[in-house]
Order: sequence, then C-alpha cells, then structure tokens
Amino acid sequence: MSASSTTQAVTTAGIVEGERLPEAGLVFRGIPYAAPPVGELHFAEPQPPVPWEGVRPAREFGPTSAQAPSTGEAARLLPNTIIPGEDILNLNVWTPGLGGRAPVLVFIHGGSFTSGSGAVPGYDGRRFARDGVVVVTINYRLGAHGFLWFGEGPANLGLLDQIQALRWVRENIAAFGGDPASVTVCGESAGAMSVGCLLAMPAAAGLFQRAILQSGAAHHAVSPATARKIGTRLAALLGVEPTREAIAALPLDTVVAAQVALAKEVSARPSPRRWGEVARNIMPFEPVVDGMVLPEFPINAIGAGASAGVQLLVGTNAEETRLFLVPTGIIRKVPGFFVGLKAHAYGLGIAGARRYRRNRLDALPGDALSAIMTDWMYRIPALRLAEARPGTHVYEFAWRSPAYDGQLGACHALELAFVFDLLDEPGYDGLTGGSAPQSLADTVHAAWVSFICTGDPGWPAYDTTTRTEMRFDAVSATINDSRGDEREMWDRR
Repeated sequence: MSASSTTQAVTTAGIVEGERLPEAGLVFRGIPYAAPPVGELHFAEPQPPVPWEGVRPAREFGPTSAQAPSTGEAARLLPNTIIPGEDILNLNVWTPGLGGRAPVLVFIHGGSFTSGSGAVPGYDGRRFARDGVVVVTINYRLGAHGFLWFGEGPANLGLLDQIQALRWVRENIAAFGGDPASVTVCGESAGAMSVGCLLAMPAAAGLFQRAILQSGAAHHAVSPATARKIGTRLAALLGVEPTREAIAALPLDTVVAAQVALAKEVSARPSPRRWGEVARNIMPFEPVVDGMVLPEFPINAIGAGASAGVQLLVGTNAEETRLFLVPTGIIRKVPGFFVGLKAHAYGLGIAGARRYRRNRLDALPGDALSAIMTDWMYRIPALRLAEARPGTHVYEFAWRSPAYDGQLGACHALELAFVFDLLDEPGYDGLTGGSAPQSLADTVHAAWVSFICTGDPGWPAYDTTTRTEMRFDAVSATINDSRGDEREMWDRR
C-alpha cells in the first residue's frame, strides 16, 4: 500500500483504518494496546490485545476507564470525556504520515489518578503532527481498578498499563511513521507523577529516550501501609471483605461511587494516622512503593541512577493551586493563622509562613497559602528532580489567565492549551478566559517540539550554581534562581 494514499496501518494485532486530518496528516483512534481488563484480567497485569481479522475502523475514540463525571466548575474548567465500554486499554495516534520516521510523543493524562482519558479534545495531537511529531494518547486503569493494593498480587496496574502502551509503541509505531528509537513520554499532573514513577521502574527501562513532566515530578507515591489503609476503608464502604476478589465482583459504578465517598472523607478529615501519606495530597489512589513493580520511592531511585540516559524537561505553573482555591471562593476565606498551620505541616515552620507573607504584603492570606501549597506539591519536587538529574531543563509557566477577574492566575493545567497549540479549542476557554496570546503558544509549543526532536528545548540546563529556568509569559525569558529565598526555606527543612 502506498504510504502517501492509504489510511490503513498494520499492527501486530491486525489492520486499522484511520482518517485524514483537515490540516495535515492522519489520525487513528481507539486502537487496543491490551486485552480488555475484565473477568480474570480485572486485577491482573495487562495482556496483549486480542487479534482481529479484516480491517478494524479506527475513527472513533474507544471506551475510557471507569470514573465519576465532573460536576460544577470542575466540568467547565477541565472538560472530560467519558465513553462506556469494557475495551478501555486503547490509544490514539496522530501522525504526519505513514511513510516517515518521525519522533514520537506519548502523552499520559492527569486527573488525580481517578479521572481523565486520552480522548479529551484538549489533548488532540494534530498540531504536533503538523510539525512533524507522531503523538500517542492513552487510557489506563484509574482509581481502585488501577491502584488498589492489599499487599498481594501485582501492584500499580495503572502504571503497568502505561508500560504496556509503551511496549505497543515500540512494536507498532513504525507502521504509523514513527521512530521507536526516539520516544518522549510526557504527562501532566498525575500523568507527570506517573512519568516520575516510570523513570524509577525497571520494567520501563529502554522504552523511551526523553521525558517531559508538567506539574508533577517523582515525589507522590505511598507506602504499602497507606495503600492497605485506603483499600480497607474502601472495602468497608462497599460492605465487602478487603480483597481484590471481593471488589472485582461488584459493578464498576458501585466501586466508583465508593471511591468518591472515600475521597470526601479524606478531604474532610485529612488525618495522617488514618490515611497515611494521602492526608497531605488528598489523592486516595496513587502509585504504591510495593518493592517490585515500583521498587523504591521514585526520586530516590532516580537520584541513585535509574533511567540515567533519559533526557528530562520538568516544570510547573507559577500559581498551580489557585485552580483549586479560586473557583470555590476558598482563597478569600482563609484566616491568617491557617497559613502558619499549613506551613508547619509542610515542615516550613512559622519562619516559612512569615517569609511567604512578607513577600506578598498586599495579598490575602489565601494568596500566601496558595503559594506555599504550589511549592510543596509541584515546584519544589520539580526542582528536586532537576537537582537529582544533571542536564535537566526546567521551566515555569507564568502567564496569568484573565479568568475570574484575573484571580485564576497561572493555575494548574493552564499550560496545556499552549503546549498542544490549541488555543482555539473551546474546552480551554474556562481556563484561558477565552483570550490568550497565540505568540506564547507558538513559543511553548515550539520548545516542546524542539525537546522531542533533539533533547534541547532552547535554553540552558538547570544546575545548582545558576539555577536557570525558562519563564514562559507574554515575554518569555530565562531567569536564575526564581524566588530563591523561598526555595531556600524548603532546603532547610
């Protein structure tokens, strides 16, 4: 078949037929990369996809992992796509053409390990394909189905799904015009935390050459004891024995509803004694350091040399947690004393709280709280990763959205519209305020393309002497040791 005329590609499981993109290239949707995780495979490691005969249409997105629908402002600001069905372990490919050897970007979606999918319109890869990059977006098991663990059986099934997808890419992407020897894995939020885990996992070794971590690093994983606390409470809410077999026997919707109830309990009373490490980040289901699939805490493994040959780009948004504090109105209700309590909980002490308050004299206490939370959850872990891996490139996305009368700021997930060069995607309007500089999207997107193609996004790597990072804004420029006085407070903990 002529690569210039066909819309069909041959995978190891069978032939798929996609469609042409209006701008340039082709797209293939809903391709299975593993067998449906049902029946005996419900809580099992992913298995190869079931082969098919003839030509399989690949024009529609496939089913997504079981999850609760977003509601209220969350649904408006972060539109999600949920598609029912069992064959959830599928992926989507955007490609410049079938006959090339283009670099590959594999994108792992965020959503606190409980929501999201590769079918979200905001992850459309057509602009990357326009610029010579093959893009793959994936679904993986979420919530209890991906991260429940009682200490027996395979742990971190959601991460193992991601590895299975990367294996599919290694074996099949050449048929879509991609180069299996030039793969960049990229994630945002929980997706970036997943990438941090993949960097530490022996099973992922050699499956990618570069990695991009957006608003997540290598610091968010839980101990086996915490995983058991979460699993035991979920089973109690469901009224069953604390075993995978008992939970697997229940309808998916029933388990998802119990997950939502559990998350509300954690948020209402974030007690470390009751919830372990989860009490601080309010994510009940996340990767667990089981000693085998994830042998040790990711940042420790990376610091010891895991994935040493992988080139890294890591960064955060300047005001990440305003996404969670502004739409709810909480940011205006935070009392001054609470800033000190939170700083103490994070190990900064009263001196740390005072430093953040002094640097924001005209701001509300909630603004200082947001800055502290942003640094603890996102910025400091990103810098720790860069310190652990010499040669890492660091960025900060600082353009402030005009949404909510300018209060939303440079919040969590805002950079995605610029990375994918999709300012015209209506789903991003809630975050961007419906107006954002295309020139900034051109700059950010070009940096990602450059890193994917060459390992160099266009500015010097980070080191502990200069601490150089790129600050993306209406006028983008490098900056050295951004907010160094606050960074140093975390160094002294």
